[in-house]
Amino acid sequence: MARATAMILAAGRGERLRPLTDAMPKPLLEVAGKPLVVRQIEALARAGHRDVAINASWLAQKLVDALGDGHAFGVRLHWSIEPEPLETAGGIATARPLLADGPVLIVSGDIWTTYDYASLDRHRPGISMARGRAAHLVMVANPPYHPQGDFSLADAPAPDGAGLQVMPRQTGHLPDGPANLTYGNIGLYDAALFDDLPRGARLALAPLLLDWIGRGWVTGEYHSGPWANVGTPDDLAELETALAKRA
Repeated sequence: MARATAMILAAGRGERLRPLTDAMPKPLLEVAGKPLVVRQIEALARAGHRDVAINASWLAQKLVDALGDGHAFGVRLHWSIEPEPLETAGGIATARPLLADGPVLIVSGDIWTTYDYASLDRHRPGISMARGRAAHLVMVANPPYHPQGDFSLADAPAPDGAGLQVMPRQTGHLPDGPANLTYGNIGLYDAALFDDLPRGARLALAPLLLDWIGRGWVTGEYHSGPWANVGTPDDLAELETALAKRA
């Protein structure tokens, strides 16, 4: 059976969205009449991904019942059910048997963006641990709740000319304005990065990213277009308004 070339992270409880998420998995919350996760599935399908993995934990059966095998969206869904949420890297590592070898697109189920996932195809040939470039991250402007950002981008292209080298977050006074950006929860990763990580264990992604960045394995790009992370009821309402204006 074919394995997934993309994965949607959908296992979180969504504590800041309570009480909306007390009886509903966060990815099933609707915005402009459509669940967030369905918008992600459709965006991945438009980009050519026909096999998509999803990890689920909180109210997982409701998510599975709503989305099924993915046929209604033109994809095949491969489910990774976690009895307890395993954080980002733990969820990916546990789902690794469902993922294809080579570059896999990994996105969060609670974001919305106009970024075209198909544009990442130009990076696929270069993403390989064996070639010393194991991940490519899409970065966005720092949102109000995360003004310090996550990482910075080098001024010069990476050695292979594809993307900019991702660097650790800059600190101290930055006279030319914010040099740091926020990871937009969209990344192309060599699945081999997760081969030796434990299955079924809680594991955060941030420390691993910092290690891979330190090794020079990570490139990135800046997406200046619309992007939203739905973490609170206010975020959901703001996105509802924004999409209504785009209709």
